Amino acid sequence: MPADPLHSATPPQRSTTSQPTSGSRASAIEVRRSARRRRTVSAYREGDRTVVLIPARMSEAEEQRWVNVMLDKLAAQESRRALGDTELAERAERLSAQYFNGRARPHSVRWVTNQNTRWGSCTPSEGSIRLSHRLQGMPEYVVDYVLCHELAHLLVPGHGPGFWRLLEAYPKTERARGYLEGVVAAERLPHLPGAHNG
Repeated sequence: MPADPLHSATPPQRSTTSQPTSGSRASAIEVRRSARRRRTVSAYREGDRTVVLIPARMSEAEEQRWVNVMLDKLAAQESRRALGDTELAERAERLSAQYFNGRARPHSVRWVTNQNTRWGSCTPSEGSIRLSHRLQGMPEYVVDYVLCHELAHLLVPGHGPGFWRLLEAYPKTERARGYLEGVVAAERLPHLPGAHNG
């Protein structure tokens, strides 16, 4: 998100800098409070820092929650920008070379928005791999796992022992499966009243 010129021109009421939560690309987080800002929260990258702009009246707990929300949003935006269909195909090619000796050769690899019940799919006869848009913004090792899973299907159809042996080449398989299982479990949880769903 670009800098907000209206708020960068006026000095913030209070500014704090902290270390980011794990997984953030920025080396520091700066929170700028503004009395002129009423309800909106925004964030942008400034060099190696992430700047989060919040209303001055916000509590410390709300500040922390919004910092985490905005870090996630920035990461998701950067992931979508960084990985279009062309980059996804190039990534699949690198993963095939690294883990399958280049034997898995898809004809097409692309994001799709019509897969809400599975993370990826493969049609071996066509050599096509499709990844759900819901993966965008997730950690790279998770996207790589789903790509490896679908690449393995180009070599071994079905989910028999041979398939899983092949997929063991990818070292973060169990970690990525755990992450995706956690996402599915979280989606099934009832939403608490007053919880932020965004």
